[in-house]
Amino acid sequence: MYNLRLTPEQLEIRDTVREFVARKIKPAALRPERLEAAEQPLLVDVLDEASQLGLRALALSEVAGGAGADSLTSCIVSEELAAGDPAIAAVLGETWTLAHILFDRLMTPGQRERLLPPFLADERCHIALARAEPGRDGSLGIHYHQPGQNDPAFTTMAIRAGEGWIINGLKHEVVNASFAQFFVVAAATAAGGTSAMLVPRDTPGLTVNESGPATRRRHGACGQIIFKDCHVPAENLLEPEGQSKLGREIARQIPQQLAIQLGIGRAAYEAALDYAQMRVQGGRPIIEHQAIGAKLADVATRLATARSIIWQAAWASDHPEAFADRSLPDLPLASIAKVFASEAIYHATKDAAECFGAMGVMRDMPLAKYVHDALICLHSGEANTDTRLRIAEAIAGHRRADACAVLAAE
Repeated sequence: MYNLRLTPEQLEIRDTVREFVARKIKPAALRPERLEAAEQPLLVDVLDEASQLGLRALALSEVAGGAGADSLTSCIVSEELAAGDPAIAAVLGETWTLAHILFDRLMTPGQRERLLPPFLADERCHIALARAEPGRDGSLGIHYHQPGQNDPAFTTMAIRAGEGWIINGLKHEVVNASFAQFFVVAAATAAGGTSAMLVPRDTPGLTVNESGPATRRRHGACGQIIFKDCHVPAENLLEPEGQSKLGREIARQIPQQLAIQLGIGRAAYEAALDYAQMRVQGGRPIIEHQAIGAKLADVATRLATARSIIWQAAWASDHPEAFADRSLPDLPLASIAKVFASEAIYHATKDAAECFGAMGVMRDMPLAKYVHDALICLHSGEANTDTRLRIAEAIAGHRRADACAVLAAE
């Protein structure tokens, strides 16, 4: 069973990233012009420096040229980065996750030999997953505890054309869409099932739309991807046609996405704690007033509990054998962590903002941004109502084959 003692390597990585966040990310992220919720341009220069630290290839295996970080280490780094800026954390997390999945798991030796060197050589080479589609939310609704496939098929289609494929369709809420050089595209093909293809950004027929409300529903320079008669070479098919395991591979990385929420909540908590120790009312710091002290205690409790369940889910994703030998309960721990953490962290962030009183809503204070960031995390992806139903199905022993893929896709 996992324990809470981090290895020397994990401590070194955490401390290095924490120092980088305090020195580089936070000063840039909390500039007044970036505190407006509707306009938060990506810190490209800071992102480049983070890539130079090796964070772009954090989860990529050491054999392939990365750091070989496991899911727990990725969670630790995601939390530290998100405490500075969740957009930076989302961008880097998406790239290092996809780099690990592609180069370590899904690509053939020939594909790896062709594509890995340019990825390692270019610090600005990021990857995006184009999977989610408008209207394809996979919600259970009346399908709760009913057999059969409730996940609607992809409307993005890939049709064979000579020695390649022609893709037509629309993807939305694509993290890294603004500047990714490669898109991993999930599409339906004539063989049925799901096929995954790698599409370079400069491919004719691929258009990136960086505006619109859908681009602000997730952290990480999101956008829409439109495919119109987009030709992709046959060699860019990542797995056998119709047999993509991409959804399940992405589902294993869910805990590190939750760790971004943890970083947001921790940033709000640290700001509230500093303010409560500085602000004097009634002749003493307000942290010595019972109401504020109790509120901060609730925030700390929620964050500590959320961290514990996220770390357990991360450890479990790296050690599936722990389910087989009954070290862990046969439950969807990532889904449980998603429901609990997203709600607990949002409430923790709101309580932290309330410690500031009326100051918490001032535009030159970061608390409104933290609450907005936590709201994005709470409402992005599959709704917690549906995730709860999936947990209920698992408790009752009803196994839904596509559950992991749906949770990952949305």
